[in-house]
Amino acid sequence: MGDPVQLKDEGNKHFQAGDIDKAIECYTNAIKVCKDKKVLAVIHRNRSACYLKKENYTNAASDASKAIDVDASDIKALYRRCQALEKLGKLDMAFKDVQRCATLEPKNKTFLETLRRLGAEIQAKLKTTFSTDSRVQNMFEILLDEEMEKDKREKAANNLIVLSREDAGAERIFQNNGVPLLLNMIETGKPEMILAAIRTLSGMCTGHKARAMAIVNMVGVDKMCSIMAIDNEEIALATCNLFQCINDSLTGGDTREYGKEASLVLDASKDLKTILLSLLEMVSSSKVSGHGRDQALNLLNKNVPRKDKKEKNNSRTLFTIDHGLKKILKVCGQVPELPDQLPLTENTQLIASVLLNKLYDDLTCDPERNNFRDICDEYIKSKIDPNNMDKTIHAINTISGLLQGPFDVGNALVGRQGIMEMMVALCGSEREVDQMVAVEALIHASSKMSRASFIITNGVSLLKDIYKKTKNEKIKIRSLVGLCKLGSAGGDDYSLRQFAEGSTEKLAKQCRKWLCNPQIDTKTRKWAIEGLAYLTNDADVKDDFVEDELAMKAMFELAKSKDKTILYAVACILINCTNCYDKKEIIPELVQLAKFSKQHVPEQHPKDKKDFIEKRVKRLLKGGVTSALAVMVKADSSILTDQTKEMLARVFLALSEDPKDRGTIVAQGGGKALIPLALEGTDVGKVKASHALAKIAAISNPEIAFPGERVYEVVRPLVNLLHTDREGMQNFEALRGLTNLAGYSEKLRVKIVKEKALPEIENYMFEEHDQIRQAATECMCNLVTCKEVQDRYLEDGNDKLKLLVLLCGEDDESLQIAAAGALAMITASQKKLCTKLTRVTTQWLEILQRLCLHVNPRIQHRGLVIVYNMLNSDDSELAKKLIESEMLEILTVIGKAEDNPKRQDPIDTARTCLVKAMDLGLIKPFSSPS
Repeated sequence: MGDPVQLKDEGNKHFQAGDIDKAIECYTNAIKVCKDKKVLAVIHRNRSACYLKKENYTNAASDASKAIDVDASDIKALYRRCQALEKLGKLDMAFKDVQRCATLEPKNKTFLETLRRLGAEIQAKLKTTFSTDSRVQNMFEILLDEEMEKDKREKAANNLIVLSREDAGAERIFQNNGVPLLLNMIETGKPEMILAAIRTLSGMCTGHKARAMAIVNMVGVDKMCSIMAIDNEEIALATCNLFQCINDSLTGGDTREYGKEASLVLDASKDLKTILLSLLEMVSSSKVSGHGRDQALNLLNKNVPRKDKKEKNNSRTLFTIDHGLKKILKVCGQVPELPDQLPLTENTQLIASVLLNKLYDDLTCDPERNNFRDICDEYIKSKIDPNNMDKTIHAINTISGLLQGPFDVGNALVGRQGIMEMMVALCGSEREVDQMVAVEALIHASSKMSRASFIITNGVSLLKDIYKKTKNEKIKIRSLVGLCKLGSAGGDDYSLRQFAEGSTEKLAKQCRKWLCNPQIDTKTRKWAIEGLAYLTNDADVKDDFVEDELAMKAMFELAKSKDKTILYAVACILINCTNCYDKKEIIPELVQLAKFSKQHVPEQHPKDKKDFIEKRVKRLLKGGVTSALAVMVKADSSILTDQTKEMLARVFLALSEDPKDRGTIVAQGGGKALIPLALEGTDVGKVKASHALAKIAAISNPEIAFPGERVYEVVRPLVNLLHTDREGMQNFEALRGLTNLAGYSEKLRVKIVKEKALPEIENYMFEEHDQIRQAATECMCNLVTCKEVQDRYLEDGNDKLKLLVLLCGEDDESLQIAAAGALAMITASQKKLCTKLTRVTTQWLEILQRLCLHVNPRIQHRGLVIVYNMLNSDDSELAKKLIESEMLEILTVIGKAEDNPKRQDPIDTARTCLVKAMDLGLIKPFSSPS
């Protein structure tokens, strides 16, 4: 390993050179082999300094403590621990350390100043604490006083919620008997009081494991479930958020160091298991409202399946399947038209299907999947009863739920002997509800082309028969959707049309007619959208749909409704109309080969060409597609799956293709809607949304496009687009977006630097592609006013400054403007760089002269500003060298020129340079003899 003293000295050298990681490595290796207590104390003290630099304050305090254990009067270690403890918020402990330092060195100004500052901060904190305590008590008194005015109670409730979102405030509420008082608020039974109490509890549980566990035990899981079961959407959603905050805090959302308390608070497994079992009970309980059931299913969707498939432990999923799969299947099988059914919303059954799909996807091996299938099979068998039609259609509806979730499981059940025959028999039943359930099951069963080919031979005639014979609009529309689905089995392949020419247009026309009819109930109109989702694979249908303004607006209005089961179908229609799905590249040689060997060759519809797509995009924007998309993105439901988010991101990207349309997208809230799509979802979806964000950020005023704090959330998605594995266009658009943001405020520039964008931007300044290189240089030009960026240019051992100087010598004017602008600003801010500039390349003077002689006044002005900065740099040798060169002649010629509004900036700057040279005594003013 080596000698500890030698390793310590190496660490010191690395520390002085600014290589903190290497220094930590050397000190750590030294600690492993060091036997001398005093030397060990010094190494710990030194490593503490490294951790302070790295902002790892917990380790910094720990290392300093180890040094103090050896020598209680180690003043350096004491002060370092004081600094670390202050950053960790432990002001009283930090105060004791600096007090000891000041006792050891009473004349040290740093210690005395820190002592004074910490004393003042502790006093202020105590004052705040006492005033907060009285405020908390006052708020509860107002809230629980029934005679108090409504406005005052509302204000007190809002103040309590805001206070609970700050850690110190949450602690004060908790310490001041807050939880029992919040339970009293819940017991009033008033919705506004329940909401305020639940939201306050959510704030108190966020990011604090110990407090979250205490609240779970004080309130009780059953009590929280009973609140979520209330038939009030807002209360159900707030309680769902409380459960989520508790789950996050108990499963790693709390990063605080508990030390000795850890053994008391760490084991949350019992509470998590109780919550999971209670949520599964809620899923199938008849006492739970539809909204409560939705939120229970949403919580299971979000927290049971693994978020990352690399994580090996899927025990939560296996536990849920064993204890709750039949309960979820029961929800899928509910038929609202029958008596004694569970309370549901229009979204419940689809959320249950999404959950089934996620659970099945989370299984890792065949035995686990077989167990899942066996439970489903057993459940279906137990429900089929030829003598009880209600139980039988429950079984068929359960299969429908599986077909919308884990399709393979549902498909296997449909293939079982007797199931398809039963569906056909139900289609001929006299009861309307039997026909409806059977037709819906047939529609879901034909989701895959291989299955559709079987149903085309068996189901088309059956569906046509039902369509013609039934007088019930609900069944008519469902059978039509079945026909639509079977008719679109060939996708957008023009040569694979299932039905005769013109049939799909007729089906689509009927769907649009139903969609526009406000007298038909929403659930039935939703099926018309389902039909169009399949039929818009056909380009004729796409064109007809976007031309029908009433149908388009009717769909957008439904997309904004509470029924979220429609999201996927609307997304499909928009994907089809904008042609933003992935297309396989067709190689002409392979097409010829396929034709020669009599293989099928996909054909593009004439109306799927670029100009037709552009027209459709314009029509959609005019119809208000962006506002509908903005509402769809906000859907707080598991129905908004990652795949649906990806589809919405693709649509946004297609809509933002033309710069002229981006203003419309921003005006209708598209900028804000894109941020969550760029941060969550599939990798492809996040990239597409980020690309659309970059397009908007590049040409929009950030203040309008992303109002308030949202603008800071835009930075990360744009920085992610700079990765070298992204396409060139994505890199270019991201650089342009970041350039616009960097020119907006210092806070945004700091955020861009913090997101580690600088190495990527510098990398693209070396890029061979002219436009990307220019965009990167323009971005850097807007970033150089940031202190962190200037520090990088001041560092030795890199070519950053050299690159900027050389880019000023390029022939591309836009590139010269950006590079010279960056150089002008950075040399004005950091005088040391003026001297460094002359050392990085021997061509510096020639490049500078070329800038000052440029015909473009913008470039010339930037060059002259650089000259002025060099004269003003406090380096007399550099100023002298400049004036002794041809630069004096250049400055004189420009300065003597007549005033010219088009070139006034360069003329004025040249004159300022000459005045500066006179002030330095390098030139004398010309005076004529008397």
